[in-house]
Amino acid sequence: MNIKLFPTLKKYKKTFLARDIFSGIIIAAVSIPISMGYAQIAGLPAVYGLYGSVFPILFFALFSTSKQFIFGVDAAPAAIVGAALSTLGIAGGSSAAMQYVPVIALFAGLWLLLFYALHAEKIVNFISTPVMGGFISGIAVTIILMQIPKILGGSAGTGELPELIRHIAATAVRINVPSLILGLISLTVLILAKRLIPKFPMAIVVMGAGVLLTAVFHIQDYGVALLEQVEPGMPGFFVADFSQVNLTNAAGRALIVAVVIMAETLLAENNFAAKNGYRLNDRQEILACAAGNIAAAAVGSCPVNGSISRTSMNEQYGGKTQAVSLTAGAVMALILVCATGFIGYLPVPVLTAIIISALLNVVEADLAARLFRVSRKEFLIFMAAAVAVLFLGTIYGVIVGILLSFAAVILTATNPPRTFLGIIPGKKDFYDLEKSHFACPVSRVVIYRFSENLFFANIKILQNDIERSIRDDTRAVILDAGAVNSLDITAADGLEKLANSLEKRGIRFYITEHTANINDQMRKLGIGYLIREGKVRRTILAALHDLGLKEPFPLDIPEEKATALRLRELSSLSEEEENSLEEFSWAFGSETVREIEQSVEFVLKQIHGIADLETLAEEGLEEKLKYWHSLAPLDEDELLRRLELHIGDLPEEVKEKSSLAIGLIERRRQSLRAKLAKEHPEILDHLMMKENF
Repeated sequence: MNIKLFPTLKKYKKTFLARDIFSGIIIAAVSIPISMGYAQIAGLPAVYGLYGSVFPILFFALFSTSKQFIFGVDAAPAAIVGAALSTLGIAGGSSAAMQYVPVIALFAGLWLLLFYALHAEKIVNFISTPVMGGFISGIAVTIILMQIPKILGGSAGTGELPELIRHIAATAVRINVPSLILGLISLTVLILAKRLIPKFPMAIVVMGAGVLLTAVFHIQDYGVALLEQVEPGMPGFFVADFSQVNLTNAAGRALIVAVVIMAETLLAENNFAAKNGYRLNDRQEILACAAGNIAAAAVGSCPVNGSISRTSMNEQYGGKTQAVSLTAGAVMALILVCATGFIGYLPVPVLTAIIISALLNVVEADLAARLFRVSRKEFLIFMAAAVAVLFLGTIYGVIVGILLSFAAVILTATNPPRTFLGIIPGKKDFYDLEKSHFACPVSRVVIYRFSENLFFANIKILQNDIERSIRDDTRAVILDAGAVNSLDITAADGLEKLANSLEKRGIRFYITEHTANINDQMRKLGIGYLIREGKVRRTILAALHDLGLKEPFPLDIPEEKATALRLRELSSLSEEEENSLEEFSWAFGSETVREIEQSVEFVLKQIHGIADLETLAEEGLEEKLKYWHSLAPLDEDELLRRLELHIGDLPEEVKEKSSLAIGLIERRRQSLRAKLAKEHPEILDHLMMKENF
């Protein structure tokens, strides 16, 4: 095993030191209220959140290959553990909870070690973004609902959504007004600060203000709850009494915790790594998570996880390496030894406001809105995962989410893109008969493209599509398998049955366009004889030639296309080609015309900002206007034509020199055509025929 220790500190630069230390101090300060709050959510006394912010993050930094990610007591594991305690009827802060929670952290670390040994980092690829987003959002909303009663002056809620709502309603009957006012003001300040001064550590200021209020005005005398006083000193080594813990339940909950830690941490770490241009060793990150959780268990703390909110703050303050985590751990240790006195002055509503503010960032509202716009199916998966967590709890939420992920994969694979192909007269390629206005099927031949790997769940779709396409005069069926990269035995049997069925009816069957790998799989699966019988051809053209057909291939031209094809022959440029430009059509589909018009508007706006049109004419259009970076010849010619049509849209001072504008457009056209004459004379002929027509 090639394990590197402190990999992010290799070749450390002195220029990183100041930013790393400053960012580490900020992370430690912000972690005080957040980690204390999450420890309470997990069912432990608040001080254990501080204990979980020393050795766990140091051990994470020992192995982590992420330059930025911050580890510590965090929302998702705390919520899962807290929900587990509630399900088992264990009161938070009780001696039973203080035995049970660290054991879950220990088992979570052991599960993560097993994941490391099994190279389980690939499992994350099977947890979709909607599932993870919905799951984490459901947890965040659950915790927020748990915390609301504490702002009202009551105790934290437990259970699922119905129980939480009932507890909030019961607490609302006996609201402590000073507590409510203090909590709302703190939350408002934190939310506004995130929008107006996002880099400013307002949580520290709010925490300090709360301590000051307690010291000066003794707000506890008005019914505002304070955190328990914390005795100074580092945590001792924790030895669990396993006789007090149901090990089966603990291991089961820990498995869910470990999966969530691995998935959330790896997904978030890779996001930060991609954004900031460095690479990760995903497998070693699992080892780092395992080490952090075993260290948390050793001091009696709750499971720990990668913190997206604190990592974002680290990114804002310019932290460069895991020296930030080392600094944060050292600062937290210093606070535990020398400066715990202020903790007993911290008002609970202020701490609760800090927690809720942090959790609002965890709720994936932006992802939900994006999914609603682009994929209703994935939006429903997101919402189902979130609702499952809210109503059924975190354990069932994970199960529902994973089942939905696999269901989405199966639904996608069982409804793959597929189409029937034909030929446009005068062209060599094969085109989708539905999308290409001038494409016509080859006479008495079915050409079918299947764009998915073939396996037990979709082979029937292929068979049914082909069976429904066969007519009395069908002579051959050609399968374009260019997108098929694998077969299973069910698919192989299905292809064999299809080939035999067609052969009995006197219809030739061909499999074409696939890679040699598919031929190897066919031989292994027992249908290699199809290759020897000539039913496997490298290309569609080869299959057509094997049928004795030569170019130009005979076509079945429907009556509705006959007139359009005759007009196309007369004009030498089809209506489709005229309105759906070469590359724009490929890129934008039905949005082609709108996109080209927007491109013209973009160029016109640039011309508006050019004071000296004579200089522009001398320098050349493409040199001055930064637009011609990837246009194909037909696209550029069309753009120039449309620019001429929009000369009247130029401002008055430019229209006075319209002849110059037309001249520079013509100059660019001549430059383009000179280049085409040299490199692509056939395209130049195409453009000239278009103008003459």
